Amino acid sequence: MSLSNPILELNKSAVNVPFEIHTTEWIAQNRFQQNEGPHRHNYFAIIWVKKGSGTHLIDLEKYELEDNTVYCITPGQVHDLKATGHIEGYVISFMAEFLGGAEENYDLLFNTGLFYTFSNSPVIKVSWDMGEEMQDAVNKMLKEFNNFFLLRAEILRGFLKIFLIYLTRQYERPKENEAHSKSIDLVKQFFALVEKQYTTKKMVTDYAEELAVTPNHLNEVVKKITGSPASHHIQQRIILEAKRQAVYSRVTMKEIAYELGFDDTAHFSKFFKNASGESFSDFRARNQP
Repeated sequence: MSLSNPILELNKSAVNVPFEIHTTEWIAQNRFQQNEGPHRHNYFAIIWVKKGSGTHLIDLEKYELEDNTVYCITPGQVHDLKATGHIEGYVISFMAEFLGGAEENYDLLFNTGLFYTFSNSPVIKVSWDMGEEMQDAVNKMLKEFNNFFLLRAEILRGFLKIFLIYLTRQYERPKENEAHSKSIDLVKQFFALVEKQYTTKKMVTDYAEELAVTPNHLNEVVKKITGSPASHHIQQRIILEAKRQAVYSRVTMKEIAYELGFDDTAHFSKFFKNASGESFSDFRARNQP
């Protein structure tokens, strides 16, 4: 059984192209059908709005478009950008494999806060001076992407990494002491694991075992850094996906429960109400267009 409602079908436009970069004008002219209405991708997407107005729905949050703002979309997130008039900017799409498997590349995707942050949406206001550096990287990526020079992918990979680093610097946090830094690293690893395994692993003990710590220690550290224990974040990640499906698909609660690893629909219904404060049917009815 799978969640196959067309509104949630994965956008296949970049599946066979591990990296793409286009202007928002090009996207509007050539990808309007794929991007019409709420949709999700199986690749990372970075949308840099340099000028324009409208709204951007990311999962269940709606943001007013602002000039010089970057939106980082994680694979699986539901989003819908609706412009009121012309938008000037760029859309960068890439698969995780394009960056390669080196540890520093893994950090750019999982440990910087740009992606896989289901507790808050990565919306970044670009400063004027950093915007110049980012624009330079974008210009070089566009030149390489639109030509087929020798070692094209290597050049594109390099400029993409530079662009991601510039983005990370927009909200660089003060340095923490060593003990606090280790705690943050553990929390980041925990969130990365939850993102990959929340449909199959729902207990703190599952993640504690993979991270080589005790469940109590993991709960305490996560609560100290985020304000809520590890169990809460596992629960909320499941609920977020359930809400996505409830709002953006027409499949039944039974199908959603099965997809999220619940064999018993009654158990899922109780889980949803306890975690969200309202029943699945009430939530779906309240959020219908």
